[in-house]
Amino acid sequence: MATTTTTRVIAAANYSITSSATSLFLKKKSPVALALKQRSFFHNLNTSLSKPSISITSKRFFTCKAIYKPQVQIKEEGQPETLDYRVFLLDNSGKKVSPWHDIPLHLGDGVFNFIVEIPKETSAKMEVATDEPYTPIKQDTKKGKLRYYPYNINWNYGLLPQTWEDPSFANPDVDGSFGDNDPVDVVEIGESQGKIGQVLKVKPLGALAMIDEGELDWKIIAISLDDPKASLVNDVGDVEIHFPGTLTAIRDWFRDYKIPDGKPANKFGLGNKAANKDYALKVITETNESWAKLMKRSIPAGELSLV
Repeated sequence: MATTTTTRVIAAANYSITSSATSLFLKKKSPVALALKQRSFFHNLNTSLSKPSISITSKRFFTCKAIYKPQVQIKEEGQPETLDYRVFLLDNSGKKVSPWHDIPLHLGDGVFNFIVEIPKETSAKMEVATDEPYTPIKQDTKKGKLRYYPYNINWNYGLLPQTWEDPSFANPDVDGSFGDNDPVDVVEIGESQGKIGQVLKVKPLGALAMIDEGELDWKIIAISLDDPKASLVNDVGDVEIHFPGTLTAIRDWFRDYKIPDGKPANKFGLGNKAANKDYALKVITETNESWAKLMKRSIPAGELSLV
């Protein structure tokens, strides 16, 4: 029987040079065209460097090249709120793809893909099945029973693809806490309710360092680009202005949701406050690099599915 093999390419984005007036890029061309392009590039660069507005930044985001533009379909298998229920993502050919591994993380200009696992104002605890092929979204279980939050979550909740919180890495910023072995979580604060498996473009605004039973479980605060207030919020301080009380509400919700089950409240690092956008981007970069090491088998995968 013939077999089909899917090859993933893991690559690093190069240095980017940005300016308020212009953006400069080098693309692969013929030797003559490349020489002319380079001459123009460095002439413009030398001119631009005299201007105080230019900044040179290094952005290293590892990405899987399986799907450049995630035009995916959502396919449900089984009945909702049953043990067999799964939500798969399909590409344009109808082939199953992994929401964790195959959807690109970084879209450029500070925009990222976010995959909804739990729509706002619902309580079924949905999550990517990291140990199943194609990592579909399923309802979490405990002792064979479906899990629900004790009350609705008030924001869209899900994951950043191509990220991984390494359980072997002790984060020095958060009391040496180790990662929780999952993709990074996102709390999307926009007004619209997403649907399970939906891929949204978001921009990060901040990060909460939740510590759940000793494990570090990052919560990236973000907003969908489609939200009417998206242009108004660009950092954690803007959230307090345009979504007053939201940061406190998110922290308190995740702190207390296990208490009705008789468990202690979760804790938070970084002074019990949300870190700013730059710190959130740092978390995303580091966990993206951890995911790349996982995919390259530089770190043992254990029971995690890399398909």
